[in-house]
Amino acid sequence: MMDEADYRMMLEHGTGISWMLDCATGQLLYVSPLAARRFGWPPDGALARAQAIAAPLLQDLPERLERFRQGDDSRRTLLREAEVEGVPFEIESTLVNETRLVGVVRDITARRDFEQQQKKFASMLSHEFRSPLATIDGAIQRLVMTDKGADEGATKRYHKIQSAVDRLLGMVDEYLSPERLAAIGRPRRGNGIAPAELMEAAAGPVRARRAGIVVHTGDAPAWVRADPDGMRMCLDVLLDNAIKYTPPDSPIDLWAGKATGGGVEFTVADRGPAIPEGEIGRLFDKGYRGSAAAGIAGSGIGLYMAKAVIEVHGGTLSVQNLPESGKKFRIWLPVAV
Repeated sequence: MMDEADYRMMLEHGTGISWMLDCATGQLLYVSPLAARRFGWPPDGALARAQAIAAPLLQDLPERLERFRQGDDSRRTLLREAEVEGVPFEIESTLVNETRLVGVVRDITARRDFEQQQKKFASMLSHEFRSPLATIDGAIQRLVMTDKGADEGATKRYHKIQSAVDRLLGMVDEYLSPERLAAIGRPRRGNGIAPAELMEAAAGPVRARRAGIVVHTGDAPAWVRADPDGMRMCLDVLLDNAIKYTPPDSPIDLWAGKATGGGVEFTVADRGPAIPEGEIGRLFDKGYRGSAAAGIAGSGIGLYMAKAVIEVHGGTLSVQNLPESGKKFRIWLPVAV
């Protein structure tokens, strides 16, 4: 049998920090010497320093004790995560009786690092698969819309390619997305957007910065094949620029609808200063900031990123100065409507 000396040796040299707490006072009665070695605490002051462990345990202790007295063991043993001296730990606690709470504290730094590496790997794979698939998706949408002379066989092949891309994108979302890994059990988001909802969702958060934002979605289709996050990012960039480069009381108009000649377009128009003609051709270059950007915070990559996202969809992002005043940014997607 294990005697007291053996048990004490196990506590002192185990991989976790063992502890015991008095339920009545909330004070630690014991903490294994590993705590002092792990954090460099003086042995005679380790118990007082380790009292930080008790803080998250005391919050729900009265409720746990009441359940324990009533014979409910559902919260007798709990696991939670916390930081001690800046190090992430998992704290296991068990009610032995109405007076004592015991447990162990385990360093989960290695586990956190592994989980982070998993997320990075999943994100990398997701990007590597999604980018070429999105390019194919955008190209086939353009063919469906522009190839008016396609025979029935060609049209069927176009739709088969679209269906195949949808299945592959669905598999990427299901198995490779870090967000999906964190949301297992919830329905997968569709690979499309509702233009009217998208425009309102983009305008809502920034109305606190600019009251005169108006959304028009008269003949917009109910649904469009497109990446929701990518489209929202593009609109956020255009709205942010419109607010930063126009007077505080200047209105901003958002419009979504069918484009003349086919497809769907989204526009963001303002009444601010025009873009100098010599700068329009460079406005979407990576890192480029025009003469109006002096004194305004920014990195010069917002419009570059937005244009890249739209081009992956097979569409275009352009800008033009308006005849009266201001300018209009136009997103065009090759969607058959």
